[in-house]
Amino acid sequence: MISLWQVFLTIQREQPVALLRGALLSVAVLVMGAALLGLSGWFITAAAAAGLAGVGAVFDVFRPSAMVRFLALGRAAARYGERVLTHDATLRALEVLRLRLLGGLLAAPYARMVRIRGAQALNRLTADVDALDGVSLRLVLPVMAGLVTQLIAFVALWALVGLPVAVWVLLGYLAGMAAIFWQTMRRAAPLSRRAEVAAQAFRSRLIDLIRARADLRVYGRLAAQAEATRAADMKRIDLRREQDHAERLAGAAIQMLGAVVAGGSLWIGITMVQAGVIAPAFAALGFFATLALAETIAPLRRAASEIGRMVEAARRVSRDLATPAPGAGEAVAQSALPLVLEGVTLHRPRSETAIVTDMSFAVAAGETLALTGPSGSGKSTLLLAVAQLHSVAAGRITLGDLSVEDWGAQALRQSVTLLPQRSALMSGTVREALRLAAPDSDDAVLWQVLEAVQLAGTLRAREGLETHIGARGAGLSGGEARRLTLARALLRRPDVLLLDEPTEGLDEETALKALNGIRGFLPEAAILIAAHQAVEIGFSDRAVGLK
Repeated sequence: MISLWQVFLTIQREQPVALLRGALLSVAVLVMGAALLGLSGWFITAAAAAGLAGVGAVFDVFRPSAMVRFLALGRAAARYGERVLTHDATLRALEVLRLRLLGGLLAAPYARMVRIRGAQALNRLTADVDALDGVSLRLVLPVMAGLVTQLIAFVALWALVGLPVAVWVLLGYLAGMAAIFWQTMRRAAPLSRRAEVAAQAFRSRLIDLIRARADLRVYGRLAAQAEATRAADMKRIDLRREQDHAERLAGAAIQMLGAVVAGGSLWIGITMVQAGVIAPAFAALGFFATLALAETIAPLRRAASEIGRMVEAARRVSRDLATPAPGAGEAVAQSALPLVLEGVTLHRPRSETAIVTDMSFAVAAGETLALTGPSGSGKSTLLLAVAQLHSVAAGRITLGDLSVEDWGAQALRQSVTLLPQRSALMSGTVREALRLAAPDSDDAVLWQVLEAVQLAGTLRAREGLETHIGARGAGLSGGEARRLTLARALLRRPDVLLLDEPTEGLDEETALKALNGIRGFLPEAAILIAAHQAVEIGFSDRAVGLK
């Protein structure tokens, strides 16, 4: 529930004025509804009593009827304004929430980022954020408006009808609704959580079915994947049906609660009329106002049904909104920065087992150094540590005159670029893929970097920079996709370039040309290569072996 409250505070900070106006209008709608029905009951009863007493000719019907019209029209206008303001404020706040969530995912620690699947991130940005629109619209604002209205009604009923009726109405609605809300939440919260999990499973299986249908057909798994998708959908529908049943039971309980409280109010009012404490018209006022006050608890029916989904979504979103603390300071921009490792020891992720022990070397500006060793010896982990994406257990890594830990995140990313073994390519054109790294680059620079990685000739034979590539580099071979991501890394023009198997998938001749092109494009950069290919080791100025 804490995360739910944090999300509401985020929404409130983004749209404080609109939400405040919406809350005031929500109270106005409920107060006007109770006043309208109560005044109507008093008016009808008082007019009938005046007619029976023979004084109907002098009974003032104009002011009560005018007030009834005013309350009816005012309530409709207030309801319209409340819906417009609260929905607009919520949608604007959710837009900001999505942007902050995306920023949090992009700035997440590397160890967490590599565990985030694309489907998970998409669910956070869509389904989870969509679930949070009910935090203000169906939970917090209705509860607050209902409580305020009940307190206002308590004071009005005390003054106009009597304390017994006011106490009965207030305690009856609050105690009854608390019991209904708790019971519904206890039953529906697990259902809503499971229904959301089932919905996410269905979406993930459907996306996998669509994206991998060709591979699934080749391996004879298309029918099995389709059946798994249908099974997930049926489970989602069954859970939604159970959740709807719990919500309908809550609605029936709320209707019964309203009838019981209104009936009790009428009985107390009749008793007071018989005792001569109040006039019959005021007993009718209390009864009809009590009926109208059932509107204050009606919205909680859906809130209780969906609170489990909202809590889970808020918990996940709140975690992903958290961003790493900024570095101690932004390093001063320099050129031709040397890279130095002194006695560096690295542990495996989430383990105390050392993978690199007491490693020391330096890479000068304009120098290329190859890290060699068998798979699992820590070459990739060492590159991550230089990029400040893996913690150092012992020792020190410096870039220029500062430890990489003392560089600000933004300055370090400007000076250090890492090309990991797996790099993402999104659907779009080659120009769009390259300009992700350097948005201001003109076409001449883009062709220059493509020449450097030996990809220009291949693309000129197609549609040039307008060549379309699919998701994950579909339409390109493995080597072509690798060189395109390498070109994108070069456009950053870093002082230190970290390459993890950059020529994988290339023949020796093309690999050597691409390596020479990298050095020609970045003549002053310190280049550190996690090398597996003989051509990468031979191209480097020297090599350091890891065991």
